[in-house]
Amino acid sequence: MTAHRDVAIVAFAQTRHRARTEELSEVEMLMPVLHEVLARTGLKTSDIGFTCSGSSDYLAGRPFSFTMALDGVGAWPPIAESHVEQDGAWALYEAWVKILTGEADTALVYGYGKSSPGPLRDVLTRQLDPYYLAPLWPDSVALAALQAQALLDAGDTDERDLAAIAARNRDNATANPFAQLPGARPQGDYVVRPLRTGDCAPVGDGAAAVILAAGDTARALCDRPAWIRGMDHRVEPHALGVRDLTDSPSTRLAATRAGAFDRPVDTAELHAPFTAQEVVLRKALSLGDDVRINPSGGPLAANPVMAAGLIRLGEAAARIHRGASDRALAHATSGPCLQQNLVAVLEGEPRDR
Repeated sequence: MTAHRDVAIVAFAQTRHRARTEELSEVEMLMPVLHEVLARTGLKTSDIGFTCSGSSDYLAGRPFSFTMALDGVGAWPPIAESHVEQDGAWALYEAWVKILTGEADTALVYGYGKSSPGPLRDVLTRQLDPYYLAPLWPDSVALAALQAQALLDAGDTDERDLAAIAARNRDNATANPFAQLPGARPQGDYVVRPLRTGDCAPVGDGAAAVILAAGDTARALCDRPAWIRGMDHRVEPHALGVRDLTDSPSTRLAATRAGAFDRPVDTAELHAPFTAQEVVLRKALSLGDDVRINPSGGPLAANPVMAAGLIRLGEAAARIHRGASDRALAHATSGPCLQQNLVAVLEGEPRDR
């Protein structure tokens, strides 16, 4: 979907991602981020036209867990609010559509997740097909290993290339104060062949938030807004056996619908929690060596579930805000082996304006 109304990301904030936050509840982890993102625009909660969040009750271990976070936001007097049981990137999509329809001029979007209390690899099995796959309990790393092995068998990559992807992403994270794993580290032992420890995103806790605004409101709130020129999301078949795991047609289609191939991008923030998935995404998105991939370090440096995709959009927008990028692509994924994919194209206004 391409925009028929100018909408931009005008502010972005995130936590310092950590392996464990036992002393903090989800609300206590989220509140400083919400305060920070509002402070960057000078807005108050009462100035926000629409609020949308992304989180998972499965991670929290209780139904309607998002209502606790909403209490922290402030739901009285009554506000226009929605929630998605998915990464915050999809909450941003809903908020973007809300502004495009003229129902709001500003929106607050946030995503958060605490993966440390429970075995994340087991929790994620609950999103598998309940009849054929879930009873076998293949966890997220095992399924990613199947995808990586398919790429190796096809000759699309090898273990040395995967190690180089891991090192580059974590080297990029050295300059990112929010990263959980800044700097390269040894690939380590095999978790599930052919994936080693360094090929897999860390398990951790974190939150992120962005503010969207339309037209002149965006220009008043931000010196260089990151305009959303297009955004779309598509999904692969649920059954892994009918998919080609070495390719991602849903990513390619979403990018086409978002206008990503209309003109070159200079930056791409890819939500690839495993090194092999970056290989798939770069091929699907036709990204050459001239594109800066994950300058923030990407999910291999910090991967808070339900916020990592939103962070990709926020990091891409932040580079436009500070003039480090002019046209950026942001990608978010959900489900096993890149099952569902969202692509957004962000642009800054010409510098001579």
